[in-house]
Amino acid sequence: QVELVESGGGSVQAGGSLRLSCVASGYTFDARCMTWFRQAPGKTREKFASISTGGSFTNYVDSVKGRFTVSRDNAKNTVYLQMNSLKPEDTAVYYCAAGRGYIGDWCTPDNWGQGTQVTVSS
Repeated sequence: QVELVESGGGSVQAGGSLRLSCVASGYTFDARCMTWFRQAPGKTREKFASISTGGSFTNYVDSVKGRFTVSRDNAKNTVYLQMNSLKPEDTAVYYCAAGRGYIGDWCTPDNWGQGTQVTVSS
């Protein structure tokens, strides 16, 4: 079955960087687009970065644009999220999701990982 496993979360001070990874298995990785979501305490889960099957098309929400970069290595069945200039408001559980279609510029999720915690202190 489809499995997505995130890693790389942790605690960092404001201005710092983290790199998240999401390893996929159980399906043809390069057949699905990928989206990163996050959920802060008391808030709904929000999408913030998406990447196409081949990696040539990416999309970001304004709040992370210029600070976060999504990429993928189809040979390793892995999608990455490089997060720079982190802010306390980036604190959340981060999830990767795989999808087979788009609504507008966003890959729509079919399968989810279990999430990894990112905590940014001021």
